Amino acid sequence: MPDTATQQAAAVPVVVPALQQWHAAGGSFTLEDGFTVVWHHADLASTAQDLVDEIKELTGLDGTARASDGQPGAINLALDPALEFPAAPAATACEAHEIEVGAGVVIGAHGKQGVYWGTRSLLQMLAVSVVLPRGTAVDWPNYPVRGFMLDVGRRFSRPEYLADLIRYMSWFKLNTFMVHLNDNEIAKDTGRGWGQAQHAFRLASEHPALAGLAAEDGSYRRAEWDALEDLAARHQVLLVPEIDVPAHSRPLIAWRPELGLNGGDSDMLDLSKPETTELVKDLFTEFVPWFRSPMVNFGADEYSKDHHTEYRDFFNAISAHLQELGKTPVAWGSLTAMANGAPDPGAGFDRAPIICSWNNDWHSGRAAVADGYQVVNMNDDMLYIVPFADYYHGGPLDARALFDSWEPHVFGPGQDLEPGHPLLLGAASALWNDLVLRDYDEHTMHAMIEPAFGVLAQKMWRGAVAGLDFEDFAENAKAVSGWPGRGFLK
Repeated sequence: MPDTATQQAAAVPVVVPALQQWHAAGGSFTLEDGFTVVWHHADLASTAQDLVDEIKELTGLDGTARASDGQPGAINLALDPALEFPAAPAATACEAHEIEVGAGVVIGAHGKQGVYWGTRSLLQMLAVSVVLPRGTAVDWPNYPVRGFMLDVGRRFSRPEYLADLIRYMSWFKLNTFMVHLNDNEIAKDTGRGWGQAQHAFRLASEHPALAGLAAEDGSYRRAEWDALEDLAARHQVLLVPEIDVPAHSRPLIAWRPELGLNGGDSDMLDLSKPETTELVKDLFTEFVPWFRSPMVNFGADEYSKDHHTEYRDFFNAISAHLQELGKTPVAWGSLTAMANGAPDPGAGFDRAPIICSWNNDWHSGRAAVADGYQVVNMNDDMLYIVPFADYYHGGPLDARALFDSWEPHVFGPGQDLEPGHPLLLGAASALWNDLVLRDYDEHTMHAMIEPAFGVLAQKMWRGAVAGLDFEDFAENAKAVSGWPGRGFLK
């Protein structure tokens, strides 16, 4: 019977998502106690120290990190502009990297982001065995946006959980964490009027003009948000915030009733009043300095179809304002429905926003790219969890169905784009907390997120792998499920 080293040397390393390329060299390398991680550029110093700490957590091996003095370490992190990744899409070349396992390990990339993703692959390999097969991995993502969205507007999540989600996402090389920061109970579904509907705005500014807006049952102060931004940057994850207007805006209307549609008996802002648009502009002016992501979502979904012109003017005004503030606007796909039967749904709308295509009737991925928009696939039928609901997925997503038949270009019957469409940025799944009166917490939510998370990462990063079936993939995912750094979820 072959020994462990021989078995390891013959195997393709177990990594989720799977490596794009692996070129075996024969033999093996064993990481031993007292190892060193050498960084060859000052930008990689924190990544090197984090890697030492994470290896200790996963394997029990002690090591140290140091700057290069000309002598290699057991693991070497390098920025190498000469590396070539001809198969990587131009949009993701900054994330491409190479891992060479020989007498030691060398992780190289053009930039820090690529090196960091290489350390995630190495950690997963080491989680399976400290005996590594020799060879070279060349890896890159197929799409630049690989995401997850959490609704904290309807149900507050503690900052400690958001921190664990950042670590969890980065373990699977997901890089876009969308945080839905305001919303309200869906009053029509409960039989309660808008005046009784629960609602919340989750950012707490100290500006006197915004006194009374932040939710009392949980909101994020600037220092807490900054801490999350710091952690996200360290893990190569973008925090993409969303302030959802002009619908889903009950917290704003409860705060400023005179700006609500139907005399305030609504969750929609009254866009006929110029002061409504000015208030929303002021909100973004206040909070955009908190946000380090180049993208900011302003919602723009599920507004009354009877107010097409006012909606269009508002859409364009907020899109322009975010651009003036230095951000790329993001919006939920709505233009087909908001046209209310008009022959050209996108006529007169700014084309700068990135569209999150969430529903094929409201604005499908195919319709959005036809209108000239960049698109993120967030299709509700396939990618939405609503805990305990009897619509979408009341529990975990269907991991097997996603594995067998979904990729980021798949939007549903008759709506798919071509794989790698130039306007398709990627995809994101979402968890919506519509049922505000149900008794559950972050642990419950996470138990619903986990079962399909690795599959989604696989499909967003590489896609289907010839010869890899769902059962084998599930075994691989189980082998690397012990992600490092968890705090709240321990």
